[in-house]
Amino acid sequence: MTAASEVVWDLVRGAWRFAALSALVELDCPGHLEDGPLTVEEIAERCGAHAPSLARLMRVGASCGLFTAVDPGRYALTDAGRLLVDGVPGSLRRAVLVNTAPALSYATSNLAATVREGRSAFIEKYGVLYDHLATDPDLSHVFNEYMTDRALPMAQGVAERYDLSSVKTLVDLGGGRGHILAAALRANPHLRGVLFDLGHVLPDARAAFDEWGLSERVELVEGDFFASVPPGHDAYLLGSVIHNWDDEDATRILRVVREAMSDDGRVLLVEIVVPDDDSPHYGKDLDMRMLGLFGQGRERSRSEHDALLRAAGLRLAGTYDLPVHATLIEAVPA
Repeated sequence: MTAASEVVWDLVRGAWRFAALSALVELDCPGHLEDGPLTVEEIAERCGAHAPSLARLMRVGASCGLFTAVDPGRYALTDAGRLLVDGVPGSLRRAVLVNTAPALSYATSNLAATVREGRSAFIEKYGVLYDHLATDPDLSHVFNEYMTDRALPMAQGVAERYDLSSVKTLVDLGGGRGHILAAALRANPHLRGVLFDLGHVLPDARAAFDEWGLSERVELVEGDFFASVPPGHDAYLLGSVIHNWDDEDATRILRVVREAMSDDGRVLLVEIVVPDDDSPHYGKDLDMRMLGLFGQGRERSRSEHDALLRAAGLRLAGTYDLPVHATLIEAVPA
């Protein structure tokens, strides 16, 4: 096999390995191994599977580093496999479930149609993602839990790596339950927060801030950031928001924020920043999911973020690396 063909075959094999990963998670094989090694027959009995077929699946899982054979036909979890157990710190189980859900898989399996037409095949069939989630409670629950799993390390990264000591009020625009805002409040006792989002999101956010004991330091405001945002504050946070929109809409949002903020204020974007060159990067792979689900929503490079900011009357002032391949982008009035 030539080096060139190896590149292509590795991509093809990736689809096969992901199919195995999906099956292992759906059968909850990692969960059954959480308390210690089991034979294939014992795992099959617990998950209601055909033992000879499961043996082949476990063999692939072991070759990918999820399990290790402690005896012939008897497997134990590795550290990587443990991340597929529900409820463990840093669990990635829901990331697998979300990316194998039939509706969301439609987005990636019909990527060519999206590229051909310039419109998301997913949106053509299912409508806007968040509208579809409102019609599918089970998928919505898994998706929201996945987003929480993804947000928590980024939230902690913002609180630990960005200096908010001079900020009086942090306005979290489209903040959902408010994980990033909550982490910032815990790390900065002087700070007050405003969570700004659509009306149907706020009850869940209110319950979360009550549970976290932070309600007295947060104001919840309903609104649409395409129209207006709370004015006159010194810091505005957009966490994984701008990447949902094309350049025109992203610029509109940033202009609304620039008009509302004080002249010595700042805008903080939490986004994936992809390299401008051809080097491999998590964000470039994730961008295929964004393309399939949102059409023109996208992950952007530093130069592309810089262009958006300049078009909105802002300038890029600095970047800070965050967990989960994310970056905090600081912008100030131009």
